[in-house]
Amino acid sequence: MKYFILIVVIITIFLAKPWEINFAGGTPLSNDSTLLLAKAMATKAPLPLFPLNKVLSNTDSELPIAQKLDRSIEKFMKTWQIRGASFALMKDDKLIYSKGYGYADAETGEEVDVRHIFRIASVSKLITASGIMKLAEEGKLRLEDRVFGPEGILNDSIFSKIKDPRTKRITVEHLLRHQGGYTAVYGDPMFCPLDIARKMKVKPPVDLNTIIRFVLSRRLHYTPGTSTAYSNVGYGILTRVIEKVSGMNYEDYIKQNILRPAGCFDMHLGRNLYENRLPNEVRYYDTAEELIPSCDGSKQLVPKYYGGNNIEELYGAGGWVASASELLRFMAVIDGNPVIPDILSPESIEQMTTFSADALPIGWMHVTPQGEWSRTGTLSGSSVLMKKQSDGYAWVFISNTGSWKGPRFQSYINGMITKALKNVPSWPEKDLFALQQFEPHQHIVFQ
Repeated sequence: MKYFILIVVIITIFLAKPWEINFAGGTPLSNDSTLLLAKAMATKAPLPLFPLNKVLSNTDSELPIAQKLDRSIEKFMKTWQIRGASFALMKDDKLIYSKGYGYADAETGEEVDVRHIFRIASVSKLITASGIMKLAEEGKLRLEDRVFGPEGILNDSIFSKIKDPRTKRITVEHLLRHQGGYTAVYGDPMFCPLDIARKMKVKPPVDLNTIIRFVLSRRLHYTPGTSTAYSNVGYGILTRVIEKVSGMNYEDYIKQNILRPAGCFDMHLGRNLYENRLPNEVRYYDTAEELIPSCDGSKQLVPKYYGGNNIEELYGAGGWVASASELLRFMAVIDGNPVIPDILSPESIEQMTTFSADALPIGWMHVTPQGEWSRTGTLSGSSVLMKKQSDGYAWVFISNTGSWKGPRFQSYINGMITKALKNVPSWPEKDLFALQQFEPHQHIVFQ
């Protein structure tokens, strides 16, 4: 009898096509956005998840008790001339608040909602680091593996011309912890596209492989593993490591093995120009507009955030776009909290977050002995802070407006949010992530 019921349910599901249900104001879900319920039932897997941007909106966080918090954020945005921002709050892997503020596109009057996605800059490094740790758990690489040279992972002929012999000592872990010997003393290679094109004698825009070949043609600033200097190019190299070891395109590997298992369906590698922006992506601004020559070599003067910086070649160093709520969903699967099962082992998570006075953590920017973790991101046109507190709360604040304060701006964000949260005496018992869960008896609709 139970097999007969199962067959009836599966047939009903395929006739109703619940994965194409149009939620209030939403668009039909694509087949690759989530797992099919029939497959989940047949394999006894967890129920499939809908993308958050299909089921969540600002109205879900219209709470009287949070009005002071809202006013604090709005005042902060006015002070710093931020056009649009998004804030999301999680407690013990439960999303309890998620809201947009200001304008996603001031020119069109479109306001920020939960569904909007932003460039997340160096928060991308945490995504890349998670991909590396996943490959290590699968036995496809070791953190002590060397990256360059005949015995290295990237032993391809295009990376064979190495000026500094010490480069062959660089390991995967050196790159993860910003100890590969690279610095930005003479400029960050990831943001000097025209200089590199000229020195490498190639036509712009330069691609990531050319940037890597450029740094290989120069001497390191210190012996790998002996010092620490923040390095974007190190995570650019890790992008190619993931591709070489997995045999997959970087974005495809990350989506298939990290983001979709985490329940994140609207995170993508970003694009350079406004006219090529992704669906749901905001428009970018800067408080101090600066025009620079376009990275494509056209000599046209353009904003850094639209054509000046080559966002499309940042990849794992800073190329991802995401919503605040999906960033928290991602955090929930690498935080060691069992409410939402982690995609990494407890050992990997501990390795990524153990405090050391001598090295940066893996993927994260700051960790403390008390258990606070944070990851910052700064680009022309966007600022983001992602933080896990020791009391079980975690939050993301992200804006579509760059600040003249640069990377220092995140300390102002932290101070504002920390103070604003104190204005909320208690939060309701709720979990907005639950809206992602597919309940067939609630959602099946017959045409």
